[in-house]
Amino acid sequence: MAKDGGGPDWNGLLKWSIAHGDGTNPPRALSEEDRKWFMEAMKENTIDVVKRMKEITLVMKTPDDVLQSQGVTPENIEDMLDELQEHVESIDTANDLHSIGGLDPLLGYLKSPHAGIRAKAAEVVTTIVQNNPKSQQLVMESNGLEPLLTNFSSDPSTNSRTKSLGAISSLIRHNQQGVAAFRLGNGYAALKDALCSDDSRLQRKALHLVQYLLHDKADRSVATELGLAKLMIHLVSSDDSGVREAALGGLLELARDKTSFSGNALPDQDKLKDMLKSRIEGISTMDAEDLHAAREERQLVESLWNECYNEPSSLREKGLVVLPGEDAPHQLPPDVAGNMFEPPLRAWAASRPPPKEDSDSGSGKKDPPLLLGPGPSS
Repeated sequence: MAKDGGGPDWNGLLKWSIAHGDGTNPPRALSEEDRKWFMEAMKENTIDVVKRMKEITLVMKTPDDVLQSQGVTPENIEDMLDELQEHVESIDTANDLHSIGGLDPLLGYLKSPHAGIRAKAAEVVTTIVQNNPKSQQLVMESNGLEPLLTNFSSDPSTNSRTKSLGAISSLIRHNQQGVAAFRLGNGYAALKDALCSDDSRLQRKALHLVQYLLHDKADRSVATELGLAKLMIHLVSSDDSGVREAALGGLLELARDKTSFSGNALPDQDKLKDMLKSRIEGISTMDAEDLHAAREERQLVESLWNECYNEPSSLREKGLVVLPGEDAPHQLPPDVAGNMFEPPLRAWAASRPPPKEDSDSGSGKKDPPLLLGPGPSS
């Protein structure tokens, strides 16, 4: 039953559900009136996700001048992409987007003249390809990496650059074809430029991707040759705690490579030592609350010092590696970049094999997507 305002009577539905099934009494038979009311309430709030996605695809395929003639604004398109992103949280519906013809026009939005649309389209791509090898392959086959690299390297909007980098990170993770294309597309030069930016969000995302790439020996060589290690040493002194942790994590990955330089792949050891001493001094002056917040950084500093100089840092002597009440670490600090690539609703699917068949059903929450009104008469 709908309220006078036209929306569903959620309060009435909740009270009805409690009254008819509180778990303490056996269910009673529903009257025809109750059954009709309940079915109508559920029907009003059930949507066909694939149908919605087809409607959104129709809008994405519509030329800009036609949309403008219908009064559609860039903000309307961004709202529509917000809804699409919710629908493709499911791996099945993410893969459905290609089968209904929606992937190519979505990638086309990466070239939109509106920065907000470019950024939002990159967010949707991120959700589609996260932990989803099939969609990774489909995006690669549709040349989706190219506009993402272009936006990451040269978009005048820092937000669009950052969102494009997030999409690239998800697209090439566990995707050797994607990593190879990233190298060929001069992706490392764009990463270096991002590390030199003054935007901490962009720096953090760039560092997380660098750390992931450093797992490969060939990428460690490229990173060192381009001077990324020196930039990471510099970023250890960043005012942003997330940037510091990500920089320390990348340096630790390089320090574990014993095949070059003086025992590891880190250049400028004297500067690194000075930076670590400075961080140890900064950590030593933290109050209790900040010390607990900096647990990951403390462990990374200790591990990096131990890896580079084969001795504990002064943090251990001061009892600041593990504080009272904290569990002692049983292993080296975890990959601080890994979890950054997992989507909010799809982390559970990381090890799930690709589905054999695409699904035709799903659910959603938002209002109906933007649809075109009647076109001008011909």
